[in-house]
Amino acid sequence: MEFDTDIAIIGGGLNGTTLALALAKAGQHVTLIDAQLQTTKSEPGFDGRSYAMALTSTRMLDGLGLWDALSPDAQPMLEIKVTDGRAGDGPSPMFMHFDHAEIEEGPMGFMLQDRHLRRVLLDAVAANDGVTLCDGETVTVQTVDAAGVTLTLASGKTLRARMAVGADGRGTGTGQRAGIKRTEWAYRQTALVCAIEHELPHHGVAHQFFMPPGPLAILPLTGNRSSIVWSESAENAARIQALPDAEYLDVLRPRFGSFLGEVSLAGARYTYPLGLSLAHTMVAPRVALVGDAAHGVHPIAGQGLNAGMRDIAALAEVIADAARRGEDVGSDAVLARYQEWRRFDNAALALATDSFNRLFSNDNPLVRMARDVGMAAVNALPGLRRGFMREAAGLTGDLPRLMQGKQL
Repeated sequence: MEFDTDIAIIGGGLNGTTLALALAKAGQHVTLIDAQLQTTKSEPGFDGRSYAMALTSTRMLDGLGLWDALSPDAQPMLEIKVTDGRAGDGPSPMFMHFDHAEIEEGPMGFMLQDRHLRRVLLDAVAANDGVTLCDGETVTVQTVDAAGVTLTLASGKTLRARMAVGADGRGTGTGQRAGIKRTEWAYRQTALVCAIEHELPHHGVAHQFFMPPGPLAILPLTGNRSSIVWSESAENAARIQALPDAEYLDVLRPRFGSFLGEVSLAGARYTYPLGLSLAHTMVAPRVALVGDAAHGVHPIAGQGLNAGMRDIAALAEVIADAARRGEDVGSDAVLARYQEWRRFDNAALALATDSFNRLFSNDNPLVRMARDVGMAAVNALPGLRRGFMREAAGLTGDLPRLMQGKQL
């Protein structure tokens, strides 16, 4: 039976484009179906959206030949400081402090702006003969049979592939058409996201300040700038987002503090409703899910995109190994290996972020005392502290080859 492509990827965001490049590197011909036109995604202006990329995620980007283009705009995260408190009261004296000098591998990760990462990925896709971009298209029908999957696009075009991968986010149409059910709930929290410029240098230090309504993350960008991810109740967030810039900053300053001097907004302001979304299975006949299509978690630990990158590295490795053995890359047996590798880790991450959010977004005095004592205990035990740092850097667990700095 003839195929138009080996693997169809539905969703052309960061996960979809990275997976397309990884699979092309493994010798697969890939068609990337993206609802957006590429021209609308290549706007170069600074808008403040940024990502905390774990060390192992940057290793994978390097293995895909992308890091040389990204590294000049990447800000190393050299330290992480985790504190608890209330807006205007300052942090608790009990805290956790992680310094990259305590692990051998280097910085725990890097901050990358969306505009740089997206541009490099899009350029790499355009230059790769193994990837066919089908932009401005959506899938309307998805039919699976014993040999492959047939996709009907909104334009009327049909595409025949050995398998399809859903990289189309939490509301994944790919997963819905495959009959994959999800567990979902909202946190009644909203993340306010922006970038700020500040008077004093951040020295590569990331801060996580836990407050009763939700955490505030201050993440270092290049220059005297930082990315802000600030969780509030949905009602407060709507009110704050509606304020003019000057009043928005007046609300932020007591939470932010004065340790970086005067602050001003740099780029646009965004809000994202927060919740948990977990697919009951990451695979179905001839279909696999990656990233938010498989698991959407609270940004409390900054691991959402990194978990998606692990999915990508694992799926690419499973498919590369299957192809070398002459197996049908979209078969149930091959996809089961991917699910076995990633499902437990993703469920554990969802449970951990959900538990942390419930523990730290809580103003009960006894709970606050317990978590402060717990943070102080972790900080006082070098072995436990290094374990947390290695987890943050993505260095624990069964790492795919790309995340070990090896080739597929």
